[in-house]
Amino acid sequence: MRSTPVRPDENNTDLTVPAAPSSPTNGVGRRAGAWFVHELHEVLPATIFFFIGFNLIVLTTNLILAEYSVAFANFMLATAAALVVGKSVLVANAMPFLRRYDRGPLIRPILFKTIVYWAIVFVARLLEHFVRFSLIEHNPARDFLQHMIATFSWDRFIAIQIWILVLFLIYVTGSEVNHLFGEGEFQRILFTRRPSELQLNRRQRIRELIRLSDLADAHSVDEFRDPTSAAHNELVEIVQRLAR
Repeated sequence: MRSTPVRPDENNTDLTVPAAPSSPTNGVGRRAGAWFVHELHEVLPATIFFFIGFNLIVLTTNLILAEYSVAFANFMLATAAALVVGKSVLVANAMPFLRRYDRGPLIRPILFKTIVYWAIVFVARLLEHFVRFSLIEHNPARDFLQHMIATFSWDRFIAIQIWILVLFLIYVTGSEVNHLFGEGEFQRILFTRRPSELQLNRRQRIRELIRLSDLADAHSVDEFRDPTSAAHNELVEIVQRLAR
């Protein structure tokens, strides 16, 4: 007896096609893409800030010296310097000791991070000159120190380092204030929110955030969880004023 072949019913939901296994290459690609986006997000703010700062220095220097035509070479040098600084900031942020003073008064992390960033950029700029001297110009590496002492323009190098220190002080101050408000809050207050959207004015909002920070330092988590404690009641009042 011949059996009748069974045709799959289009409405039959029992027949499922197994999903194709994900390729390991796709997982590696996604991880590499996520890593690249994260690194770009970390390095981009410092690079843009110093790109603008360095080019302003180049422009004002040319104007002071009555060289009103801004040379394209100077623009490229400023851009390359901004990329070096951005990469140096990325390297410094990966060092655990950089957060040593994060819980101290705001001036401590600002000055500490400014000095660390400045020192790393100082070393990076010296390495850049060393690579140019030994690899690009094909000079013996042992002659680099003599070259630095005899022919290197230390006045220009130190002047740029002073400007880098000033720019880092401004950059780190803005970054620390941004972290104090909460990630992205400072930018929203500066660029997107209108004063009418804030029930508290900016000065009152800053005071409330400072009170909240002091309250968190003075009391434990268990006190905040206790509805009958004074710390819990004060916390609720501060949050209500901020969210009103």
